[in-house]
Amino acid sequence: MKDYLKLSAGDNVAVALKDLPAGETLKVGERDVTLREAVSRGHKIALASIEPEQHIVKYGFPIGHATESIAEGAHVHTHNARTNLKGVETYTYDPKSSANPYRLENRTFKGYRRKDGNAGIRNELWIVPTVGCVNGVADLIISRFKEEAGDIAPFENILVLKHNYGCSQLGDDHENTRIVLQDAVKHPNAGGVLVLSLGCENNTLPEFKRTLGDYDDKRIKFLSSQDVSNEIEAGAALLHEIHAAAKSDAREDVPLSELKIGLKCGGSDGFSGITANPLLGRLSDYMAAQGGTTVLTEVPEMFGAEKILMERAASEEVFEKTVNLINDFKQYFLDYKQPVYENPSPGNKAGGITTLEDKSLGCTQKAGTSPVVDVLQYGERLKKKGLNLLGAPGNDLVASSALAAAGCQFVLFTTGRGTPFGSFVPTVKVSTNTPLYENKRHWIDFNAGTLVEDRSEDEVLREFIDYIVRVASGELVNNEKNNFRELAIFKNGVTL
Repeated sequence: MKDYLKLSAGDNVAVALKDLPAGETLKVGERDVTLREAVSRGHKIALASIEPEQHIVKYGFPIGHATESIAEGAHVHTHNARTNLKGVETYTYDPKSSANPYRLENRTFKGYRRKDGNAGIRNELWIVPTVGCVNGVADLIISRFKEEAGDIAPFENILVLKHNYGCSQLGDDHENTRIVLQDAVKHPNAGGVLVLSLGCENNTLPEFKRTLGDYDDKRIKFLSSQDVSNEIEAGAALLHEIHAAAKSDAREDVPLSELKIGLKCGGSDGFSGITANPLLGRLSDYMAAQGGTTVLTEVPEMFGAEKILMERAASEEVFEKTVNLINDFKQYFLDYKQPVYENPSPGNKAGGITTLEDKSLGCTQKAGTSPVVDVLQYGERLKKKGLNLLGAPGNDLVASSALAAAGCQFVLFTTGRGTPFGSFVPTVKVSTNTPLYENKRHWIDFNAGTLVEDRSEDEVLREFIDYIVRVASGELVNNEKNNFRELAIFKNGVTL
């Protein structure tokens, strides 16, 4: 393995690929650069002297500026660098495009065709509470149903999409809760759903049903707990009805064009933008070539790299929607008197990420190079195939839940620090480095760290595609094996 990696010809920093001691000499082109201090794996090394206020360049773009004189061979990080980010900006439409390097391969996966034409990669039975008050009731209903049914096949799992909302909310928060829960009710990974109400909450069952739109009444049932004498018995009876309607469900060949894949990162490190995120970017381009769909979210982690996405807008309308997505989210920060640049967590910084631009330029590589075909607001469902942007925060569980609500059958989640969580759809963990993969095999599903260990990009991509097809065809990922399944809904306003 090399000692360091320079990511772009114009960069004035490089990334250490392993822990390097002070005094180590790096061969940089025709020059020798001697380290003035120890530099940890994933952290940055100055390849030339950098003066105060001068840009620090990584990935070919500024990731901030020096706050003091930085000598050649010095460690570049939060102690001597700061962000360039400010507030809301004005942007100009300047479209650029590149050819997709991949071609249609007519591959398929084994999925479940639904009545509305969508395809699921799981066949699960869900209880969706309209309010958090009945989360415990839902658990009891499932226990009763399992005891009575014995064999739950063809359902592969039964779960409650627990949350804390549905009452004491106003305005956008109330709407977000209702819409995201309705998105879940109609998700193709669910072969059947019981919508469970308490009966007195703001998120009323009659209004929920009225605004749900078309649905399969044999697969989606409703129960108000206060309207029956024994809600456990009544709920179990409705699950039996759904179970009977699903008896003939079976996997069948479905083209990859039917896959909708969420792209997410969290617990990032200095390798995120070198290994795992570019791997997802190549997969995103591959899926575009198959006629499939990928979705990039975490809007605050686009700050500083947003112009790259704007240049790839498929039309001026999509460009304007992207501008609004970025500036509206920045304004959300400013309205709460918070800086738009404070995003990298302590773990991110420990892993080598210095500024939000540093993180964003790595984060947005998950989107590959394909055109951005549409921009969705929080809670909106996917309408166009190809690369989409989705409005949601960087918070791991909120953003992953938003991707699932948009219609993604699973989420690809890159991480350099590691995390065990899962959303209510399969959440595939992709490690940025091999030590994490080897240490947390019960968390991590795929290792992208081999990309800096002399394996080719195409070799790793092909292995990853095969793995994704297996997951879409039913192979369980670690969050499913561990039964870590959660739903988090974005909240912005008053709680009554």
